Amino acid sequence: MSQWLEDVIAHAEQPASNELAATWLAEQRNSSLKKLKEQKWPTRRTEAWANTSLVSVESRNAKPTPANITSWDKPAIPGLDSIDIYFVGGQLKTDLSTFTLPEGLSIYTLQDEKAEAVAASRFAQIKPERHIFGLINDAIANSGVVIDVAENAIIDTPIRLIHLANDGVENHSRVLVNVAKHAKVTIIEHGVGEEDSVNTSMSEFDVADNATLYHYRFALFTQKALHVGGCHFQVGASSYINSTIVAFGSDLSKLNIDVNYTGEHSNVDINAMYLLAEGEAFDLQSTIEHAVPNGTSNEKVHGIIGDRARANFGGRIHIHRDAQKTLAQLNNRNLLLSRRALINTKPELEIYADDVRCAHGATIAEIDDESLYYLLTRGIPRSQALIMLNFGFIQELINDIEIDPIRAWLTDMLSTRFKSMEVS
Repeated sequence: MSQWLEDVIAHAEQPASNELAATWLAEQRNSSLKKLKEQKWPTRRTEAWANTSLVSVESRNAKPTPANITSWDKPAIPGLDSIDIYFVGGQLKTDLSTFTLPEGLSIYTLQDEKAEAVAASRFAQIKPERHIFGLINDAIANSGVVIDVAENAIIDTPIRLIHLANDGVENHSRVLVNVAKHAKVTIIEHGVGEEDSVNTSMSEFDVADNATLYHYRFALFTQKALHVGGCHFQVGASSYINSTIVAFGSDLSKLNIDVNYTGEHSNVDINAMYLLAEGEAFDLQSTIEHAVPNGTSNEKVHGIIGDRARANFGGRIHIHRDAQKTLAQLNNRNLLLSRRALINTKPELEIYADDVRCAHGATIAEIDDESLYYLLTRGIPRSQALIMLNFGFIQELINDIEIDPIRAWLTDMLSTRFKSMEVS
């Protein structure tokens, strides 16, 4: 076991640790703690961690007690009108009581007694138990919110959850979202930071029958900001989920995506982009469980990997025996900016039904010399030419973004990112 995990368990066993959460959460926290004690710390021999090192976290001392930070930068998305909720230094810093929320939308802290009716049957029930950092988050999550969208409610204003990394501080936050029947909402998870820190941000989404969820996860942690997070979805009948993931890399950056179909005739679209500058690492693992008939999933993952950077992608689609008439597609495309860049990619199909249409594939390529030469001979500077070629590689995914301010913000931000990724 690692020193960091020993500290985490010791903290979770202290009676004071449960004071950070409501009484109704104590049983689930204790259950996850028990399972955590039975887990072995992952090594490179552990399949799920074979290509991702935990050296940067395992020998450090855990500091799961929230820090009293009174001021922080507020990352903006120009032109976006959103309900912003901040997690800073392991604490929820936004006073939810000051919000005037749209009809049909309720937001509670984990300590709020009203959260129990929404969250008690869902907390840690949507996220699979196999994720060790998910169990860690269950046991010591020191801040969180429960978002409840009532039946038939159409929430036009996006809800943005901002997770900020701070030097020497740990941030273990939890989000649970319930989207009731015939409801619609947009949730944005926006994580940023480069300071020496550990961040585990886990989110669970219960999307009921005929409901719609637009979801964005911006995991923009870099340098010494260690981040292991998860997005976990439960999909009801005739519902729709559109999820967009944008991630950078750091000394340790890993994101798990899990989708579990519980109702027929549902559709899930997942677009993911990871863009790694020199020496960065990122690991994306997705599992889609088609457990019922007539489900559709379309997952497109594009990665751009800079010099000496390391990316790891694993995508598994599991078609259960009863999941007839399933349509599932998975495609992973990767662009290497250097011969010293590395990608490990493993798309998988596991099919037990016989009346399905499924496809998966992966490609790895380098910058096309002829395309680059063509742009250079037209008087376009090399740095600008590389930006144009990189944008061409992910433009399809950017164009799919529904919200104009987010699409424009990403375009500007990624232009700056590509400059830092240029290989001399």
